[in-house]
Amino acid sequence: MSAVKYRQADVGGVLHATLETRADGTQVLRSSDTLGDFPARLTDRLEHWAATTPDRVFVARCGADGAWVTITYAQMLDRAQRVGQALLKHGLSAERPVAILSENDLEHLTLALGAMWVGVPYAPISPAYATVSQDFGKLRQILGTLTPGLVFASNGAAYGRAIAACMPDAAVVLTQGELPDGRAYERFASLLDTPAGAEAAAAHAAVGPDTIAKFLFTSGSTKQPKGVINTHRMLCANLQQIRQCFAFLASEPPVLVDWLPWNHTFGGNHNVGIVLYNGGTLYIDDGKPTPAGMAQTLRNLREIAPTIYFNVPKGFEEIANAMDHDEVLRKTLYSRVKAFMFAGAGLSQAVWDHLDRLGEETVGERICIFTGLGMTETAPSCTFALGSNVQSGDIGLPVPGVDVKLVPNAEGSGKTEIRFKGPNVMPGYWRMPEQTAEAFDDEGFYRTGDAVVFKDPADPLKGLRFDGRIAEDFKLATGTFVSVGPLRAKVVLAGDPMVQDVVVAGLNRDFIGLLVFPRVADIRRKFNLPEDWTATQVLAAPAVREAFQALMDRLWAEGTGSATRPAAALLLAEPPSIDRGEVTDKGSINQRAVLAHRGAEVERLYAETRDAEVIVPRR
Repeated sequence: MSAVKYRQADVGGVLHATLETRADGTQVLRSSDTLGDFPARLTDRLEHWAATTPDRVFVARCGADGAWVTITYAQMLDRAQRVGQALLKHGLSAERPVAILSENDLEHLTLALGAMWVGVPYAPISPAYATVSQDFGKLRQILGTLTPGLVFASNGAAYGRAIAACMPDAAVVLTQGELPDGRAYERFASLLDTPAGAEAAAAHAAVGPDTIAKFLFTSGSTKQPKGVINTHRMLCANLQQIRQCFAFLASEPPVLVDWLPWNHTFGGNHNVGIVLYNGGTLYIDDGKPTPAGMAQTLRNLREIAPTIYFNVPKGFEEIANAMDHDEVLRKTLYSRVKAFMFAGAGLSQAVWDHLDRLGEETVGERICIFTGLGMTETAPSCTFALGSNVQSGDIGLPVPGVDVKLVPNAEGSGKTEIRFKGPNVMPGYWRMPEQTAEAFDDEGFYRTGDAVVFKDPADPLKGLRFDGRIAEDFKLATGTFVSVGPLRAKVVLAGDPMVQDVVVAGLNRDFIGLLVFPRVADIRRKFNLPEDWTATQVLAAPAVREAFQALMDRLWAEGTGSATRPAAALLLAEPPSIDRGEVTDKGSINQRAVLAHRGAEVERLYAETRDAEVIVPRR
């Protein structure tokens, strides 16, 4: 059998680390790769590229006529300076920052860079908190924490109801469309009409490494959102760390086609940052990995060939399925991409293998898929698993400049928690001193709450693997410990494409039960069911019930004991609620919130006389 061939992608060599083992069992992995110099301000990179490659397209978005609207580096620098000058008249500061309610668009990015240019922090807020939520609970909390002096709503009509309900009277509202409630506002275009002057130059000169660039709010997958302080030092250090790990970014300006939202660290810090730091081009993708949004993503990928491609696991799954019968898409995507990388959840090995097969069939080689571990509090990247021997679940070794502490039996869980220290780690949460103190241990390491194991215990320097969230794990009534993360991943993979996610129940119970959030649209297509059927009708269809019955039978047969064998499952026709905190705006399920709000469904799993909708394995 011929050796597997991978496309060459310079990753700057294998990551190196040293391992210290302490008497109490704690271990510290320290990167032994030197972190290179990085600029004092992220906007220094905008200034650099505007001077050296002024006519290169920095960012583009598809207009209403289907043509790409572009902004070059020189144009963006001019826009940022004008916007920065205009912002100064509003007396903005860290105490009165800019809040952005917007999808990814050209105005959003212009406003963000303009604010950073003059040292005014900004906070991109999830559009879902203003457009999907009905009670605006998280939006109110975030705005209460921020006390913004200016709020930008890219679409006055879409965000008008939220603005009327939540915006402080003292805040200036900036928008591109009229507000439905008649509130006074300024138009975004007025910022661009402002000539840059001495005030903006002086404010820019005062910006330094410790100046707050932005506030990013955590998704609230375990608790309420917290405002993570992102300094220029954090952002620039992390982008230099990424550049050293992905050395090919420096040898060829990166081209991204990307939809990942900028109110999250992966899309807003990592992906936009990669482009800006390395002088590349970002094509904003208005699609999403949903039945309605996927068509736009596929259209863009047929036209634009990225040099590195990022998505969530569901997005990669949809793209791989589409490439099976779309030759143009397949040839374009594989034409010059150096690497794939995912975020938000683990990529199933089945999708991973699918992408490998398509690469071999299309260009005669596989594309490396990189993985790692990062979070909002770390700007985000702390570890990477690089090269061609990476598997789903690997997170690798620390990036240059980062120390990793491994704390065994954290919180009595029996697991090993991973903690981080480095120049890319936050100074704290905005206006939350108690939560900030709780977030760090006595040596200054950030407590992640994530569990890890060594990929090869006999050779720890081969790297780490992800082992779930410690806070989600629990014990059965027998005292048996249930590791929720790996079990969830197994169920979702085994149930593909029918299962969106599962919530694992069983605290102080005799066995594991599952609350299953199904992919109703995918199930409807899989079993060719009528489009007008409700979710309840789809899930009650005999063929669907039998498919889930077979899934439970398989999980039971493959389990090795009570901690890995689900003994009951209930399919949920009602999707998770963002207002109840059951799901974050990026689609992550909050296990605790679902269990708390769906107590009746949990009791049905454990009732002595179960109703017919509860599925139990045929043993």
